[in-house]
Amino acid sequence: MSYLPPFTAPMRFTDPAAALAQVAHIYDTGIAHLREAMQRFVAGDDSFAHVRACYPLVRIHTDTVSRKPGSESARLSFGFVAGPGRFETTLTRPDLYRGYYLEQFKLLLQNHGVELEVGTSSQPIPVHFSFAEHDHVEGTMNAERRMRMRDVFDLPDLAAMDDGIANGTYEPKPGEPQPLSLFTAPRVDYSLHRLRHYTGTGPEHFQNFVLFTNYQFYIDEFIALGRAAMADPNSGYVAFVEPGNMVTRRVGLPAQAVDALGVAPPRLPQMPGYHLVRDDNAGITMVNIGVGPANAKNITDHIAVLRPHAWIMLGHCAGLRNSQQLGDYVLAHGYVREDHVLDEELPLWVPIPALAEIQVALEQAVADVTQVKGAALKSIMRTGTVASTDNRNWELLPDNQPQRRFSQSRAVALDMESATIAANGFRFRVPYGTLLCVSDKPLHGEIKLPGMANHFYRERVDQHLRIGMRAIELLRAQGVDQLHSRKLRSFAEVAFQ
Repeated sequence: MSYLPPFTAPMRFTDPAAALAQVAHIYDTGIAHLREAMQRFVAGDDSFAHVRACYPLVRIHTDTVSRKPGSESARLSFGFVAGPGRFETTLTRPDLYRGYYLEQFKLLLQNHGVELEVGTSSQPIPVHFSFAEHDHVEGTMNAERRMRMRDVFDLPDLAAMDDGIANGTYEPKPGEPQPLSLFTAPRVDYSLHRLRHYTGTGPEHFQNFVLFTNYQFYIDEFIALGRAAMADPNSGYVAFVEPGNMVTRRVGLPAQAVDALGVAPPRLPQMPGYHLVRDDNAGITMVNIGVGPANAKNITDHIAVLRPHAWIMLGHCAGLRNSQQLGDYVLAHGYVREDHVLDEELPLWVPIPALAEIQVALEQAVADVTQVKGAALKSIMRTGTVASTDNRNWELLPDNQPQRRFSQSRAVALDMESATIAANGFRFRVPYGTLLCVSDKPLHGEIKLPGMANHFYRERVDQHLRIGMRAIELLRAQGVDQLHSRKLRSFAEVAFQ
């Protein structure tokens, strides 16, 4: 017999807040049940054969393809199902996703005029996903006890975490509901735990605008700007968070109890994350992804479950044109994908288009920060195709084959991450953009040397980062509804943004 939490009968709702409260009740009850059972198990209690709690779900039934007329949400590209039928998804962390879930529930009710059904799913919550951030109870057990845990508790099941919905390859079996969301609850929980591991910060600190970089120099400057913002009572940001969940509050704001839990890590994590926090979560997260497309795919796979409003790559690149100068900017309007890490999920024949809203914001930000306007902007920034490769030493390949391909593609710059970040943004419906800075010109004999590199970094990093942050200010001001456009939505799209 399974040891289960008290049963909660399915209920129907026309009030999104009440529906979310029921989701939270089911989830919190299940998590408390698993934690209580784990504590007993660690203490040596063997009185139960199997412990289980399941995620909450939300479901709607529709019998028409049309939406209610006159809805304010009709202009949005999300918030509605593709046609008649039964649609559902499992949910997790209602404390973290409260605002997001409320918006999705509200839009479904507005667009379809049907009730939301909230109940307990048949999808087990893996016990590892019930642990609080500072719980490490499994470490107190011996090897034999840890092995027995596999028989008593549900462990993460990779079959429940694939990206078939996002990839457009998922097809429900006869009688199964259609999906409401790109991600199931286990997939979300998996990524939330991975974010802690890779960035050294909890998912609750992540903001809705994300900057990626491939150089620590940018992070150093972001830290300086973040701390300066905390000393400015008018900055608009309320906290700055560093790895280890080290929180600095803006001057004049009281510390919170959670701040005391932050501990500086003995060493930086693989892809350290830093967060300039706003009360509305519309602040800026910056992650140093390091070098290479594998890291770029890895971190965007996980940040995508947070449903950010946009992510932008700021980094260095090789300039491929003789007319470029070191320090020039490249605004990507197309990508050559030779990174290979997404070939199975997103075929190479899929175009990765430039998104007008991001492009305009980045170009305006370059003009605002550099004070170079109009036609003169072309003297410091070029718009063109960026090629991304997984071969750091592509220049050494015989017969100049990469050079020929890059020339045929009209590429003006080359790096190792930008196409991956853009392609994963396209795949996960997260608006994306790329602004690079030319740091070397290998085809023209201008390679990176220590003295050149140090001088270049000092000259350009501060300006480049301020351009990225200015672009986010512009995107924030115009409103996020325009960002989540139909350009990233497929024929039969899920309802959740």
